Amino acid sequence: MRTVFHLITGEEAQQQTALTVAENLSNDETVEMDDIAVVAQAEGIEPLTAGGDGSETVADLLAAGISFKACSNTLDTMDLSESDLVDGVETVSSGVGELTRLQDDGYAYIRP
Repeated sequence: MRTVFHLITGEEAQQQTALTVAENLSNDETVEMDDIAVVAQAEGIEPLTAGGDGSETVADLLAAGISFKACSNTLDTMDLSESDLVDGVETVSSGVGELTRLQDDGYAYIRP
């Protein structure tokens, strides 16, 4: 199974919930996961920025095999560059495009 989490909110509690739920899924031995991805856009980009609230959790989850994808449109809008992101975060041309592609590839969509 494959799952994508959508991180779009600027509310820190909701961002942390999304990261926690992704980690819980990764650790659930009763579910055979092939891939877990988190796509961040708009104000949800904060945890993916180096030094941002939640960035340490993102680094830990990357090390555990969860992929993180940052919307390039959001980076442009917020005057951020790839170098502002946690090491290992991938950029995608658009968050909504990546979500659409992943769902078309059979990923379950979760927005905690």
